[in-house]
Amino acid sequence: MGKRQKGKQKFRCNGCGAYGTLNPEVKYSVERQEEIIRAYHERSSLRGLERTFGVSCQTVAKWLKKSHGTATIKRESPASEADDTLELDELWSYVGNKENKRWIWIALCRRTRQIVAYFIGDRSEESCWRLWHWIPRHYRHCHTFSDFWETYQSVCGTLAADHESVGKETGETAHVERWNNTLRQRLGRFVRKTLSFSKSDEYHEIALRLFLHEYQ
Repeated sequence: MGKRQKGKQKFRCNGCGAYGTLNPEVKYSVERQEEIIRAYHERSSLRGLERTFGVSCQTVAKWLKKSHGTATIKRESPASEADDTLELDELWSYVGNKENKRWIWIALCRRTRQIVAYFIGDRSEESCWRLWHWIPRHYRHCHTFSDFWETYQSVCGTLAADHESVGKETGETAHVERWNNTLRQRLGRFVRKTLSFSKSDEYHEIALRLFLHEYQ
């Protein structure tokens, strides 16, 4: 079945069909795993981590998937306040190739700078509806700002207590736009022109959700 780079024999499991080594010699402590995952959030690619730390990209991918199960968006803390404002925006990304576009819809609380909801989809009105669906109810009274993309007016203009579509020069969406820049700076897979990109929708959302968890 072949060998690892360091010469250790690989075997195929008759049960699940997976390939691996028997009694692997390398074990990573929880502290080491957390260190490597932190490095991942500083724009290191999986291959880059493999070169830097000597841990296979498949192993790091498993750690990311495991961490994703415990990552949460802090929906309930802190609670919304009467005069809170939400800034809404959508961020272009892709999976596999640039023809497979994925738009990341974001709702950010201006006071706390926390992301209160997100949705990954296309740039349609349906995706905007899905974003609104994920906004916690105690934030739906908020004044909302967005750019002039028409779906915001058709959805938020109907459902939000008070919605305004504004230009960047007003500064009303400056915080969510800055968050978009931070995401692109920290994770190479979300940069417009990059050799790093997600190869599956699953890991595209895993990377985003872990970043949200760490960012907040």
